[in-house]
Amino acid sequence: MRQSWTGALALLLSIAIFPVNPAAADSKVLKTSATQEVGPVTHLPLPRYVSMKASKANVRRGPSRTHRIDWVYMRRNMPLQITAEYGHWRRVRDQEGVGGWIHHSLLSGVRTVLIEQDMLELQVRPHETAAVSAELELGVVARLEECLPDWCRLSVAGFRGWAPKSALWGVDPDELRD
Repeated sequence: MRQSWTGALALLLSIAIFPVNPAAADSKVLKTSATQEVGPVTHLPLPRYVSMKASKANVRRGPSRTHRIDWVYMRRNMPLQITAEYGHWRRVRDQEGVGGWIHHSLLSGVRTVLIEQDMLELQVRPHETAAVSAELELGVVARLEECLPDWCRLSVAGFRGWAPKSALWGVDPDELRD
């Protein structure tokens, strides 16, 4: 009799630790006084952008290693958006809106962006008539350095310059960085 009670208790504890429904992990999002949502684990804003620290990462259906792998990201420094937190797991989505749960150790706080316009010109100054320092192909990943209301300064492969924020994925339209 005691064994079945212990087994039932273990089952209840496992459900409490790793909910069957990953959406249950989203129900514990905190809000700051400015109604900005923050994660229950890190207390950092949600959603927020990060990048891939690893060159390969399994993207799972839920926040544990027992959940099925739906995707495998294979691109180091790729920008991702964190939309939820649960223990050591972060729910992320990519530029196409696809994603799942990744272990936090595979992510980095280094900000990168994905170029969404083919042959995007990097300007020397944040102005459309400024001299061009480089041209970037569609899909290039660049490091995000600074952002003004309409422009962001990027660095990639030894080149630096300014690009219109509207041509980038991995930065919010109203985000400012210095």
